[in-house]
Formats: sequence, C-alpha cells, structure tokens
Amino acid sequence: MELKPGSRFKSAVCTTEVVVVRPPKTPVTVECGGAPMVAQGETVPAGITISPEHNNGTLLGKRYIDGETALELLCAKAGEGSLSVNLRSLAIKDAKRLPSSD
Repeated sequence: MELKPGSRFKSAVCTTEVVVVRPPKTPVTVECGGAPMVAQGETVPAGITISPEHNNGTLLGKRYIDGETALELLCAKAGEGSLSVNLRSLAIKDAKRLPSSD
C-alpha cells in the first residue's frame, strides 16, 4: 500500500473513504473496521465483515492521526468502521486553539 499525499482509499467493510494528508514515516497497513483498506478504484474483497473491536465509526471531515508514524488521514466519507494502523486505533486530531482577541 503506497501512501502519498492525496491518495484515496476506501474501506472493504463499510462506506468509509479517506484521503492521505500526511504519509507515514515508515511502511504501514491502514485498516478500517479491522480489515485493510483498498485504493480507490480497486475491487473490494468479498466476505469481509467489521471486527467488533473496530466498529466505533468514522466522522466526515475529521482528521485522524497516528502518533508513532505521523500518518494523517482526512475522512472524505463516513462509515461504521473505525480507522487503525497495524491494528492500532487512530485518534481524532484536535483543532488548534486560536489566540485570544482580548
């Protein structure tokens, strides 16, 4: 799986789609719902279901990050599966605080 900025991937188990914002520093496998994601335009393998440990969902427009590899993904289409890297859950990136205007 080649992860470069702008690459689009879709889940094999739900409707989630993501765009790579920042690629990882090391090679990784990106999963959604516990199953590896596939590149946009590729066929989705049949017979795969969401893992109960990875069914927390993804939120449209949110950025997901992995602290170990610096991977950053943008959710382009929400779904039931949650995002992970090498079966390690990704966190939602917090918004930067704006300075006070006092």
